[in-house]
Amino acid sequence: MNTKTTPKDFFLHLGATIALYASAIALINLAFESINRALPDALSNYWSANSIVWPISMLIVLIPVLYIIEWVIRRDISKIVEKKDIWIRKWRIYLTLFLTGATIVGDFIVLINTYLNGEISSRFIYKVLIVLVVSAVIFAYYLLERMGETLKGKKWKMILAWLSIILVIVGIISGFVIVGSPSAQRALRFDQLRIDNLTNIQNSVAHYWQEFGKVPDTLSTMQGFMSGVPKDPVTYIEYRYEVGSKNNTFIICATFSASSTESNINYPKAIPFFGSNYYDWTHGIGEVCFNRVISPVDFPPVIQK
Repeated sequence: MNTKTTPKDFFLHLGATIALYASAIALINLAFESINRALPDALSNYWSANSIVWPISMLIVLIPVLYIIEWVIRRDISKIVEKKDIWIRKWRIYLTLFLTGATIVGDFIVLINTYLNGEISSRFIYKVLIVLVVSAVIFAYYLLERMGETLKGKKWKMILAWLSIILVIVGIISGFVIVGSPSAQRALRFDQLRIDNLTNIQNSVAHYWQEFGKVPDTLSTMQGFMSGVPKDPVTYIEYRYEVGSKNNTFIICATFSASSTESNINYPKAIPFFGSNYYDWTHGIGEVCFNRVISPVDFPPVIQK
């Protein structure tokens, strides 16, 4: 019996394919970012919580979608056995086998090439293993799917399905451990806003000093240099500002919710621009004050005619 592919069959298999590939990519990205956070590299130290949050969000939604669609497909096949031979199912199985097989081969090629070049690192090994495990699980499952519904095959497919769920759960839990709770992330974002506001204030103070040869007595006197005085995003209180001991020094303070060493935001440290500490926002929890020195070399005063 030559069973035709119905629109339902087409979109079920298409949806399952998209959900599978997107989930696999999200899981690998999540694992990579977790490894990057656990084993930082001095040559690539920028990291953002969004690189963890997005894969977690995708996995939480797509994995249940994938398993539900697969269940519907299996239910239809149990009712009409001939549906296991429709063209879109065959194409889906062989395409998945080809892509995962090619990924496994490419993974080994990259591993050998990196080893021969003497560039092997622990985090590289972990990443190679992640790609290998995810690809191998998918490859094995669809290879069994193509071989038919034998009793032994059903048992192994069940094991692989549960192994996939375990991998996803471990990945999601590790991601939550790294980024913290939603409330913690919200607090960190408020801290980033505070840093942005302080940066705006100190740049405005610097331009004021260039113009008048001294720092302003208060932030409210800088009309024309700032579009309003920035305030704390939570308390709506103006940031504390004090004039320093010299006409080119000042102090700005803010109250932070988390320590910068525990933050998911990489604040630049000791950038040699406009004073050695001008962009150093290292801070602890609570009120932290930053002493700033304006460099006449980097920001020469405006010559008054």
